[in-house]
Amino acid sequence: MSNPAYYKHHVFFCLNERKESEQSCALYKAREGFEHCKNKVKELGLSGPGGVRINKAGCLDRCAGGPVLVIYPEETWYTYLDESDIDEIVERHLTSNQKVQRLLLPQDIGR
Repeated sequence: MSNPAYYKHHVFFCLNERKESEQSCALYKAREGFEHCKNKVKELGLSGPGGVRINKAGCLDRCAGGPVLVIYPEETWYTYLDESDIDEIVERHLTSNQKVQRLLLPQDIGR
């Protein structure tokens, strides 16, 4: 019998900022998205051991689809435009284990 994971879901937000001429998630208010998600998860009582952990990440190398976040252990990559997209990811993926199809980052999107 295996031990359960410390967190059920681990969410990484790319907050990388590149030179002005290069695309990066920071250009798309990724920090604000991260803060909103963290607050929403806390508000819903989902955070902490056995629940959800929201983390900052450096470059996730998927800049062309930015802003991006990835949820583990499912290895599900999302892009988002605003707080309502993040709310939908939290409410559907993190609480109901349902992927938000319209926000999935296509596999061929890289840097």
